[in-house]
Amino acid sequence: MTKTAEKPARTAPVRPGIYGRGTETVDLILNAALDVLVEEGAAAFTLRRIATRCGMQVGRLSYHFARKELLIQLLLDDLLDYYERMLDETVRQPHLDPTEQLRRMITLVLDDIGTKRTTHVFTELWALSNHNPAVAERVAAFYRYAHANIAAAIAPLNPALSPAQLDVVARFVSSALEGTTIFAGHGKPWAHQMPQMQRLAVHALLHLARTIRPEDLPDLG
Repeated sequence: MTKTAEKPARTAPVRPGIYGRGTETVDLILNAALDVLVEEGAAAFTLRRIATRCGMQVGRLSYHFARKELLIQLLLDDLLDYYERMLDETVRQPHLDPTEQLRRMITLVLDDIGTKRTTHVFTELWALSNHNPAVAERVAAFYRYAHANIAAAIAPLNPALSPAQLDVVARFVSSALEGTTIFAGHGKPWAHQMPQMQRLAVHALLHLARTIRPEDLPDLG
């Protein structure tokens, strides 16, 4: 049987806050927070602005989310859940060989980067991370989990790599993919070249994953 990429354990912080996930009020707040981040940016991402967006008093919103960092955590948790569903549906299939699984993962990431939501959400989160250590840690936890997924996909292609080497290769692959956001993401100057960049990424990153040798990363052995 073809070996599939194993799902890494979730290591993101436990969700804080006072809310019942899936309730109408919390869903309203979360949707408004996402809209503010996507449409107005990091500078506008305040509890007061989010409360205005969803038509409630800021005190009522603060009862559920006392700080905007708690909203960031929930947004990131929901994004993780979304990507997990996508990976389960398109990548983690027993009939797919490891090369096809990684190819699909690369394609999925770049297709997602081409959407307005992902281009705006992550560039704004990066901006918030520059000035807010709590947000920076939450974003880092998100990426640690994303990198673990990539490492799990690379492992069967290159079993000679140690866990530390897999980690750094996965982080490089992620960096190469995420870097397209600022150049070819939604509304960016070279968005029209994303199909060509996607082909290049599949070709180059699959080759890297299969051919990088432990001795090429000696300090991580």
